[in-house]
Amino acid sequence: MTHEIADTVAGRVREARRILFITGAGISADSGLPTYRGTGGLYNGRLTESGLPIEEVLSGEMFARAPEVTWSYLLEIERHCRGAAPNAAHRAIAELERDKAVTVLTQNIDGLHRAAGSRDVIEIHGTLNRLCCLSCGKVRTVEDFAGFEQPPACDACGRMLRPDVVLFGEMLPPAALAALEARLLGGLDLIVSVGTTSVFPYIAEPVYVGRACGIPTVEINPEETCVSACVDHVWRTGAAQAMTAVMQRIRQQALGS
Repeated sequence: MTHEIADTVAGRVREARRILFITGAGISADSGLPTYRGTGGLYNGRLTESGLPIEEVLSGEMFARAPEVTWSYLLEIERHCRGAAPNAAHRAIAELERDKAVTVLTQNIDGLHRAAGSRDVIEIHGTLNRLCCLSCGKVRTVEDFAGFEQPPACDACGRMLRPDVVLFGEMLPPAALAALEARLLGGLDLIVSVGTTSVFPYIAEPVYVGRACGIPTVEINPEETCVSACVDHVWRTGAAQAMTAVMQRIRQQALGS
């Protein structure tokens, strides 16, 4: 079965010219980063040390009321991301962009898709490495949060910074939504969901739209998710293992053609 699904997915990827990859925390798991809701997730089924759900401490409302609480968990998440490098799944997706129109819609704020070389990346939740001053508006890009105060201050005006990320309860960035809509309207040959539980409607919707429009859909995830019942092909494995197998088969198919 593993060989069959690997061959099938590789064939779909090779034939497609325009591909949308939808990625979540699972694609970064092989880079040593924890997922959040999946098995073994950082906050799977437990409260934070403050006794509150992670969705509450990382909410826009909490940041407005008690930014030091939100920042404490942003710093914790960044510590888990620090030093991580793109894995085989990130690199495979970036490699496909060399001769295909590949778009990545990612929930991840770790920046690993761009680090791997992907250029058309829609970071729907933003990125940890870009900081914005809430007072003077200065934008600053950093490699990590090492040595940061809690909460960190702007080096221009001394007021509080926040990372350019979407907190729970906040609106998604209009530019990212417009980019996603443009890719969907522009036409796709394949939609691949990788390493995401698809619990957010805007992450699941492209899969539903694709299926309704007759676009082949693939899910790569070790566990059942919100879109498992509607995709054409389900592959129950990790992202790096799957994408390594896909690229190996594409290269073999190219040599044999």
